[in-house]
Amino acid sequence: MAQLTHPTIKDGWFREINHMWPGQAMTLEVKQVLHHEKSKYQDVLIFESTTYGMVLVLDNVIQCTERDEFSYQEMITNLAMFAHPNPKKVLVIGGGDGGVLREVVKHECVEEATLVDIDEAVIRLSKKYLPGMSVGFQHPKVKVHVEDGFKFLHDRKGDFDVIITDSSDPDGPAESLFQTPYFKLLNDALRDGGVITTQCENVWLHMHIIKEVRKSCQEIFPVAEYGYTTIPTYPGGQIGFMVCCKDGQRDVRKPLRTLSRQEEDELFKYYSKEVHEAAFALPKFAEKALR
Repeated sequence: MAQLTHPTIKDGWFREINHMWPGQAMTLEVKQVLHHEKSKYQDVLIFESTTYGMVLVLDNVIQCTERDEFSYQEMITNLAMFAHPNPKKVLVIGGGDGGVLREVVKHECVEEATLVDIDEAVIRLSKKYLPGMSVGFQHPKVKVHVEDGFKFLHDRKGDFDVIITDSSDPDGPAESLFQTPYFKLLNDALRDGGVITTQCENVWLHMHIIKEVRKSCQEIFPVAEYGYTTIPTYPGGQIGFMVCCKDGQRDVRKPLRTLSRQEEDELFKYYSKEVHEAAFALPKFAEKALR
């Protein structure tokens, strides 16, 4: 049986070279390539790395690795979830690997978690190769729709307490998820006091995108704050989130609900109430740029 290969892999190393982070690249040593296919929407690659476990790559860009995915999944989910007093209905746009769902259903107050992802291939392959993340799909409170999240939102008015947009970079299928019409749809789909988080790039590489997204969000939401997490396999080792709320009196930078230290230890590897607040303490150059 011929060994699987991929154009991004040379001499046993995967190379993530992309125009969105010019002049730099991420490389991971490959143990074996497990799957490659062209879905209807994107190139999907799954390989086992020597040090980061399973790796999911979409259109030649790393989406998650087993070793560090928790820092992203926990933060994009819980910055929103803990900024809401009682989230019962939660919507995830994207997130076909199941990681955000896994975090959402840790909250006992949640009655229904809905995931909408445009690409069935990501869901199908994550269930096969990323069981630690796709476990989120097995929860009885979860509903899954394979369709365009943008179109899905058109029919929703005041349905959700929290909406989490776990998208890839604004280069390809996810581009519309970084623009004003999308944020308007999110706002309309939220109940009073609702909260959103959306993937919002890196302060070292994409400040122009972050500023545009924040400006768009501030036109629609009375509260729009940028926070971030650290993650080794994303460009620059850092990724950020825009956290917005329909309640102008709410400070999303501080958790409304908190857990005991023991509960945090049992549920999370990265998130804590201290990390929640620290996520919004930006380095001076980023704070000045967003002022």
